[in-house]
Amino acid sequence: MNPDAKKLWRAPRWALAVLLAVLGMLGPFSIDTYIPAFSGIAQSLGATPVEMQQTLSAYLFGFAFMSLFHGAISDSLGRRPVVLWGLAAFTLASAGCALSQSIGQLVFFRAMQGLSTGAGIVVARAVVRDMFAPTEAQRVMSQITIYFGVAPAIAPIIGGWLFVHLDWHSIFWFLTGVGVTLWIANFKLLPETLHVTHRQPFKVSNLMQGYWQLGLDPRFLLLALASGVPFNGMFLYVLSAPAFLGEHLALAPTQFFWFFVLTIGGIMSGAWVSGRAAGKLPPKTQIKYGFMVMLLIALLNLGANLLFKAHASWALIPLAIFAFGWAMMVPVVTLLVLDLHPERRGMASSLQAFIGSSANGLVAGVIAPLVMHSTVALASASLVMMCVGLVAWVFIRRRWPDIGQTVVHPAH
Repeated sequence: MNPDAKKLWRAPRWALAVLLAVLGMLGPFSIDTYIPAFSGIAQSLGATPVEMQQTLSAYLFGFAFMSLFHGAISDSLGRRPVVLWGLAAFTLASAGCALSQSIGQLVFFRAMQGLSTGAGIVVARAVVRDMFAPTEAQRVMSQITIYFGVAPAIAPIIGGWLFVHLDWHSIFWFLTGVGVTLWIANFKLLPETLHVTHRQPFKVSNLMQGYWQLGLDPRFLLLALASGVPFNGMFLYVLSAPAFLGEHLALAPTQFFWFFVLTIGGIMSGAWVSGRAAGKLPPKTQIKYGFMVMLLIALLNLGANLLFKAHASWALIPLAIFAFGWAMMVPVVTLLVLDLHPERRGMASSLQAFIGSSANGLVAGVIAPLVMHSTVALASASLVMMCVGLVAWVFIRRRWPDIGQTVVHPAH
């Protein structure tokens, strides 16, 4: 924690949470806004469904690759420069998407967007622990998750409206405007939160030593799997939204927002519960409850899809409950990851994002195209990915029972 934290931000805590949440939401916002326009983009550019899926995969793999470096660079050069350069690159890439005249150009600029948006979410996590002690950090992380949830809920509404009333190019011009606005806001408001005494030498040997240290720590890898892979049990449905919502549930593009509103409502509710539990329940208990919710609802979702034909009247509810369980535990797991190696929080956030984003990219490029045309296959894949995270957490609890054991009170 930065010893000068109280001097760096004198405004209310929630205001910093909003600023960091807006930074973190840029990644999912860039995905959810253009999903309602998939069919229109494909028709306009003469692209196949597989080629359109590549615009998602390129973005996600670009995000995953550069996430390896955003946090590590911020450990050396500071948080603020990485955020500002990342936002500038995102803005230019969004303009490139808007000007694309072929599917190849769109895939390229989507990859450029992915390379840049990771700066926001990776550095935002590190800023939280720069500025707050553990219990306060959990509350702020939960607030960030709540505010963060608003953007993906409204993104498809905005994207659907722009697509219907203008065209798909306008969606990316809108994202260009978002990039400009965020750059100005962070230039004026975001302080440099990494204390000068906490900076790591900007040398290749030091970076490699850090990656080696974290990469060989099984606790880190298992915690990253526990937080990142279950997310895909929900994200799979986001990636498959054109088929799941349009084909299976017969919803129009302008009705997609119901899916996002319910899912994000689950995320916001789960994050609120996590924040309320900070300093009252041991982290391990919160994580256990989160996994219990996800496991039970994933099993019920699979059973319902085996017995009944999916219908919009009930098929979206299990996804909202799954999102609730995920959001209950992910702020806690994220803080456990960041505190394993306090001197390399930026790098830890980078590697955590890389593992999660690599899983996202694999789901977008391989799993989603295989299962999106069957609601039973979607429910099965969602259950499997949740179980990967659950197994990772159970192994941690048995091998290192002290992790997540202690309630950290605000006075500490």
